[in-house]
Amino acid sequence: MTLKLGMAQILVEGGKPEANLARAVARIGEAAGQGCQLVVLPECLDLGWTHSSAHQLAQPIPGPHSDRLVQAAREHGVFVAAGLVERAGDRFYNSAILVDRQGKILLLHRKINELDIAHHLYAVGDRLGVAETELGTLGLDICADNFANSLAIGHVLARMGAQLILSPSAWVVNADHDNAAQPYGARWRTAYGELSRLYDITVVGVSNVGWVSDGPWKGRKTIGCSLAMGPGGNILAQGPYGEAAEALITVSVELRPPLARGTRIAEALSARGYTGC
Repeated sequence: MTLKLGMAQILVEGGKPEANLARAVARIGEAAGQGCQLVVLPECLDLGWTHSSAHQLAQPIPGPHSDRLVQAAREHGVFVAAGLVERAGDRFYNSAILVDRQGKILLLHRKINELDIAHHLYAVGDRLGVAETELGTLGLDICADNFANSLAIGHVLARMGAQLILSPSAWVVNADHDNAAQPYGARWRTAYGELSRLYDITVVGVSNVGWVSDGPWKGRKTIGCSLAMGPGGNILAQGPYGEAAEALITVSVELRPPLARGTRIAEALSARGYTGC
């Protein structure tokens, strides 16, 4: 199965959900117009990652913010993966949803490997899952869930049958980061590459752009560089770098059959040099 995927690298302004959601909806329409079947958007796209408005402006899922994305998915007939800040009773989560082209929420993921600086805003996630769809079996996680030291999350998704892992992200650097001297992205290429090489899967991370206006990393910038890596650790597409580098990147993605199932996975991984559990 080969599908066309849109990586929607949008500007996210802290604490401005209406403007952010409008940009997300516009990109969904643009991607659909270019023939994309699936659109991936950034982490916490409604309020901005670690913005202090989380506890005041976050909405439940389903709720007003997710409804905007659901409506866009249904209107344009595309799958959508996107990060939102979720209010769940007296808890708040850094969450992501996967919506099908009929507007049904197939997956709700809550970020597990949240950075220490965000624990005052978001609770630790409590679930992990995949969705069997007409496109293939899709997994969903968020940004640091794919750190090299937390790849157990990606391993589990792959073992559950994910052929494609979608990862809304917010990739942040210092204000004075020199990308020519230190090109961004090695962390993600290493981590995504391990999963894609071991399991013949594709991993797609999409980051927002813009200045961080509030919170513990105020004054830093999110810089895009969205990344898709396919089977064998091959880079399929990469977004432009920069705090103003809004872009829609389209890429053809081949979904391969699962490497193996159940206990047979360990044997297949061992043959590829994997020595983990």
